[in-house]
Amino acid sequence: MLSQIPLDLSKVRKEDIDKEIMRIGMIAELDAVNLYEQLAAMAQSEGLKKTLIDIAKEEKTHIGEFEALLLINDPEQVSENTKAQEEIKKILSE
Repeated sequence: MLSQIPLDLSKVRKEDIDKEIMRIGMIAELDAVNLYEQLAAMAQSEGLKKTLIDIAKEEKTHIGEFEALLLINDPEQVSENTKAQEEIKKILSE
């Protein structure tokens, strides 16, 4: 699980620090989603299971918030996301 920043931000260009922080936030939230969904799958109590699934869903919202910020601040990410969507559409239509 992510308990430390996986990147030495002192080595990142000043103008890129916020983008990297957004990406680190996304990584942490993805890690949390994975954890809560795994715990929910093991939970014996239906109430606990429902709570963990709800928390995982909230973490997915946080991922979206970081992504929205990243897309505002990183035009290259927007371009690459567009390329990725086109590639997936092509793959799925084959």
